[in-house]
Amino acid sequence: MHKDSTAQTKQKKDEREEVLKEIRQLENRQKILENKQRNEERKARTRRLIERGAILEGIFPLAPDLPGVEVKAFLIALSHLPGAAELSAKLPKSGDKP
Repeated sequence: MHKDSTAQTKQKKDEREEVLKEIRQLENRQKILENKQRNEERKARTRRLIERGAILEGIFPLAPDLPGVEVKAFLIALSHLPGAAELSAKLPKSGDKP
């Protein structure tokens, strides 16, 4: 009778260890997927920033020579020009698809 109890205890312990091992594997898989998603989001943001910077430099040839603070001030000044608010309101919102 004692052998059966010991065998059952060992079996339950082994099952518990297997379940814990599977949980750790799933948690690691989740971390891998989250890292992959963050990397994809970072790549998309980097690409977007590069594309928009290239557009800015193409339209305003002096932009590459200006420090970031001056570019920001220039864009803010442009946003205060008459009609800028109306134009901005007509643009699609972030996340909207044309």
